[in-house]
Amino acid sequence: MHNKYDPGFGKSIQWDIPLLDGYDYEWVKNIAAHPGSHHFKGIDNPHLINLVKAWNADAVLVYGWSFKSHLKAMRYFKGKIPVYFRGDSVLLNKKSWLKFTLRKIFLSWVYSHVDIALYVGTHNKTYFKKSGLKEKQLVFAPHAIDNKRFFATEDMSAMALKWKEELGIKTSDRILLYAGKLDENKNTRMLIDIFLEVNEPSCHFVIAGSGVCEEGLKKDFGSRANIHFLPFQNQSQMPDLYSMADIFVLPSISETWGLSINEAMASGKPVLVSDACGAAIDLVKDGINGYVFRSNHKNDLKEKMYQLLQPATDLKQMGAASLSIIKDWNYEKDAEAIESLFY
Repeated sequence: MHNKYDPGFGKSIQWDIPLLDGYDYEWVKNIAAHPGSHHFKGIDNPHLINLVKAWNADAVLVYGWSFKSHLKAMRYFKGKIPVYFRGDSVLLNKKSWLKFTLRKIFLSWVYSHVDIALYVGTHNKTYFKKSGLKEKQLVFAPHAIDNKRFFATEDMSAMALKWKEELGIKTSDRILLYAGKLDENKNTRMLIDIFLEVNEPSCHFVIAGSGVCEEGLKKDFGSRANIHFLPFQNQSQMPDLYSMADIFVLPSISETWGLSINEAMASGKPVLVSDACGAAIDLVKDGINGYVFRSNHKNDLKEKMYQLLQPATDLKQMGAASLSIIKDWNYEKDAEAIESLFY
């Protein structure tokens, strides 16, 4: 993979695990003035349609419509070959009545160019229905990760033990982990404030990532003995990061899904998740494998965090529940869903 600047992390990133090995693929020339997946004109491939036609495709599967080339391909191929679509949008962000109505009209037009949509979870299915798609046009393909890469072992990894030693965290201490972008949407500042208010002895908070809020957070909280910052970790290090943790938390104000929840659960960890995360309704069972708290609601977060950080809370049992829940949210189910479109 090539280096790519990620505006959320505020740095250039090159994933360190192979994503395309074993697949036949072709890169299509992108002529965008400012290439990237962060804006509509960032993916502009004028040769795409002719290449698909020359290949004699039986169907086209489009991931996301909000790019120039993707929407153009959907419009062109509709009625010629089946157009399948996969996205993870939700309706959790509150909008004014006017904005909601106008967007609904626009989305109904967009999805009129789709034959079948692969929905990733409950909120995503609701979004597709509100956007004009019918039940018969919807096929479940769970939002998934490579679960096997994260499956936990009883023993903490060598890298995780090294991190704990370097950070001065005792083996018996509990660790709350956040890993991801450090921006306003992730709401990490409120999370740190609540952790300090809970003030549970022998508990540490590890924050791994980078972004626009990184400098301010380190300045305000970096000297705290029980708050620790780790830099951005690439994909190969993520299983080690979860191995070190006892609880994973994702406090986002807005999150269409939150695949880090899948990763933490596949690592056998309890999770504490904002209800603004699309995954929460499907993956988190209150009191079973963690808790869901109301987004940006300090008291609710404090109550749920307090419950999890109590010494009497059986985190191993909750982690086992996470593993049980996440086992069916896997790539095999996704492949079966796509195959079902053809047979």
